[in-house]
This record gives sequence, structure tokens and C-alpha cells, in this order.
Amino acid sequence: MRKLYEIARDIQRDWTRPYFGAVPYIQAMSSLSEVEDQYGCDDAESIIRYFLANASTWRGDVARRIKSELKNMIGA
Repeated sequence: MRKLYEIARDIQRDWTRPYFGAVPYIQAMSSLSEVEDQYGCDDAESIIRYFLANASTWRGDVARRIKSELKNMIGA
């Protein structure tokens, strides 16, 4: 399983103009490694769920692959 900061880097590389609601969650994932990690008062699973909720405008092959990867990480 890849580290969350690696996934965040790929998101930033592909989604060059992200929806403003997704930006804080991309930034948070950039400093996380595992789903069990904490970011302030939030756990990484919540960060991933919030990101996915705000990433509906991100489309394409890379978006589908990464969204699927994140969903698998949290068991969604």
C-alpha cells in the first residue's frame, strides 16, 4: 500500500487546479503516511473521506485510479 503523501503528490501532479474545498485535504494527506495516522484532531480516514467528498470535479483515468485506491484504503 502506498503512503498517503505519495498519493497526495500524484493528485497535485494531475489535478493542477483543484476544487478549493479539496485543497486542505490534499495538503493534509501530504503530511500523512498511513490510514491510522492523525492530522490535528482528525484521523487520516476522515481526511480521505473529506477529500473524496470534495473531489467530484476531478476526472480522468488518474482520478479514477487514485479515488479507487483511496476508497480501498478506507474500506469504502
